[in-house]
Amino acid sequence: MVAADIDPFAVMNVVGLLAFAVAGALKAADAGLDVFGVSVLGIVTALGGGTTRDILVDKLPASLAAMWDMSVAVVGVGLAIVLIRSMGGRVRDHPAFLTSDAIGLSAFAATGALVGVDAGVTPFGIVILATITAVGGGSIADILIGRVPVVLRDDFYATPAVVGGLAFLVARGLGAPTGIPSGLCAALVFTVRMLALKYEWRLPQV
Repeated sequence: MVAADIDPFAVMNVVGLLAFAVAGALKAADAGLDVFGVSVLGIVTALGGGTTRDILVDKLPASLAAMWDMSVAVVGVGLAIVLIRSMGGRVRDHPAFLTSDAIGLSAFAATGALVGVDAGVTPFGIVILATITAVGGGSIADILIGRVPVVLRDDFYATPAVVGGLAFLVARGLGAPTGIPSGLCAALVFTVRMLALKYEWRLPQV
């Protein structure tokens, strides 16, 4: 198989599902949920953003059309449970959680942008779909455990997805080959998010 035959959406989708399932399950463990709650939150985090995105473009959510997305999410939850048993201390600050969350954010920003292109939405719509796909699942998970979604707090969370969506538009506008815009989007989102964590970037409060 050559690079041109690889479906960027399929690759980013699997990466995002696994990463966000792990991040959501770890978040649930940090909140003190039992194994059922950990499983539910992991699956919701993995599927929530993509489901919201698909509904917005009037498309049957992939998680309802086939078992693939759900199966990948379940595998991610299983990986998280193994990690949880080997972790000590505060899960929320653990590198495994922070990294998996950043990977999920970056991969799903790319899938949101790709779906926006396929749906024929405006450039603004592409950025919005990239952002919603990236932050949607985690926001739903936060609400389920009684927290204000991180995207609404002072954490530098949605901004990387917006930046990635804009980079996707620029690369696509310059005629970059298939896969380059989504790859650039994901790489930039991940980099900005990890830098924000390292240097504690915050948006200004009112």
